[in-house]
Amino acid sequence: MTLLTKQSVKQTTLKQKMMSGALTGVLMTSLGVAAPMMALTQSATAAPADNLTAAKRLNKLLTNTKSMTANFSQTTKGASSGTFSGAMNVQRPNNFRWETKSPSEQLIVANGNSMWIYDKDLEQATKQNVDSQVGNTPALLLSGDPSKIDKNFKITQPYDNKNYYVLYPKSDSASFKSLSISFSGGKPVMMVLNDTLGQTTSIKFSNIKLNPSISSSQFKFTPPKGVDVINQ
Repeated sequence: MTLLTKQSVKQTTLKQKMMSGALTGVLMTSLGVAAPMMALTQSATAAPADNLTAAKRLNKLLTNTKSMTANFSQTTKGASSGTFSGAMNVQRPNNFRWETKSPSEQLIVANGNSMWIYDKDLEQATKQNVDSQVGNTPALLLSGDPSKIDKNFKITQPYDNKNYYVLYPKSDSASFKSLSISFSGGKPVMMVLNDTLGQTTSIKFSNIKLNPSISSSQFKFTPPKGVDVINQ
């Protein structure tokens, strides 16, 4: 790849990386997030569940989700607007794979100890340690311990009769303001993240498979030859 080609690709890839940065924790964590529009379809008289009840219900839904595979369509509106699509795998405890295939290729793989972000077009792979900060991100939802979610988030259920939840991080250092999660038939179907930069990212899941057997190789990554490796 020539330097000129790399530079032309870099703008698209960095834009994608900015979007992924806010989502990395989210995607490692949550299994689906609810569309805000769902609230508009409910009766204005529907009563919200109290926080304790909401936490117990969300905990049950997430506990029943031990692994998941799905395709996704991700759209961000704000300073870094764009739409991407790909496939994801998650498996408790602490295993996550998020692979963007269009319009450019990027792979995020986490296994509880480390996390890799691989940009194929840039021929660059970044390795990060997964530490206790993950507990303050949405990643806790999908791959972490469901029973600890209420320690890191204020959990609300706006409509008592709908599996739609809105989570607010208790940590002041969190990279997002709120995370909405909705389930259909026990499956997470959509994720909506409002970050601290004023951006809104929506992720719709399709071809969802709940609790499938996933090979451990899906959560391992070895940088290809010739790829620049950055340790953070």
